Amino acid sequence: MLDLALVLFVLGLIALGLRRPFIWVLAYLYVDIVAPQKIGWTLMPSLKISLVTFVLAFGGWLLFDNKHGSRLSVRMGLMFALLAWCAFTTSFADFPEAAAEKWSWVWKSMLFALFLPLALRTKLRLEAAVTVLVLSMSAIVISGGIKTIFGGGGYGVLVTLTQDNSGIYEGSTLSTAAIAVIPLIWWVARHTTLLPARHRLTMLYAAGMTFACLLIPVGTSTRTGLLCIAVLGLLLLRTVKHRFLYIGAAAALGLVSLPFLPSSFQERMGTITSYQADESASTRVQVWKWTLDFVSDKPLGGGFDAFLGNSFTYETVEKVDVGGGVVEMQRQEVTDEGRAFHSAYFEVLGEQGFVGFGLWALLHLTGLVGMERLRRRLRKSGDPAMARWAALANALQQVQIVFLFGSLFVGIAYQPFILIVLSMQIALAHTIRSDDARLAEEERKARLAQHRARKMPGQVPGGAPA
Repeated sequence: MLDLALVLFVLGLIALGLRRPFIWVLAYLYVDIVAPQKIGWTLMPSLKISLVTFVLAFGGWLLFDNKHGSRLSVRMGLMFALLAWCAFTTSFADFPEAAAEKWSWVWKSMLFALFLPLALRTKLRLEAAVTVLVLSMSAIVISGGIKTIFGGGGYGVLVTLTQDNSGIYEGSTLSTAAIAVIPLIWWVARHTTLLPARHRLTMLYAAGMTFACLLIPVGTSTRTGLLCIAVLGLLLLRTVKHRFLYIGAAAALGLVSLPFLPSSFQERMGTITSYQADESASTRVQVWKWTLDFVSDKPLGGGFDAFLGNSFTYETVEKVDVGGGVVEMQRQEVTDEGRAFHSAYFEVLGEQGFVGFGLWALLHLTGLVGMERLRRRLRKSGDPAMARWAALANALQQVQIVFLFGSLFVGIAYQPFILIVLSMQIALAHTIRSDDARLAEEERKARLAQHRARKMPGQVPGGAPA
């Protein structure tokens, strides 16, 4: 029954695309985020639904879409350069088979991210894509939130829509994405024209989804999610009207929620300040040190999954109560090898070297700066119609900041979620620039008409006798 429901839903989107090919882009957006092929048991995995929607999205745009308004940009050039560099490093990867397996999904995610700004050539299309992204995330986080409430959580235990513990369904990745998407939830609730904006049901759904997003770090017992909540809380201080009331409410909510948090979650969060006693956290520090040594010897990087070649020995320190009120510091030597980077920054640095890391960092930096400039300019314009797009620029920037902070501790540099957000930033800048160009052209024509009217006072601007 689950397979049947998923197949009918995706086939329904494909059928709608026969009339409006842009819907195929939205269909692939849904497939890229939710990955229904991982959820189904028999029928859905055999349909190659990701490949089908991928081809339809590109083919529909090439064959049927109006290309007016589609344009290239510097950031798209950076993204293409990063894609080309990843292909180059894959050709001499330290571990060819592992690198080829990762490359098989990375290139599709990056290529779709390159294509998406070309398809999102109007504000309505951009709004539709943001709405589909939010609703796709809601399918995952609401499932996880419900299971967390009923005690189904735990580190590496929480199952949302699938038991697959990879991609966005991996605990730390899901926690980061769930908290990062919150600003977009409220932009859709307040500013969308595709749903009843600010309607009671819309706002209630947004509140429920936000609560589910906040439950995901609890259900997954991931420290990354808790830190992302703190970062988002600080970012919201810039836009909330009553800051002191907001700070007080946030502190009160945190204190009230403590008794209801599972003991396993509280114990794991306690290791944030004592990383030396936690083998997982200590391993990350050692992997990062190894990566710095690795790229100093191989500046071009080692290709995808270069971490498989690491090996190191380190010491953990833990306080142990030996009885009688005596606490001893016990040291234990641990040898490890083939451990993942556990950081998007070190992931890119180790795999793509200094060139790839520079391209990746510049891609994100230009996004942060670009959204800030766009937010300020649109907000100062005084045009109420532009206020909603200033809010979207702010929301996309917040999503990126939270994700970049969470990725300090998780290797998620190429996750489709963040690549899609970067594409939406590019598309927003393109649509605003197109509006600016259109307004400038209209003003030029109006000035030209006024100039002609002054030269021929006996004629109206249209050319007929006065």
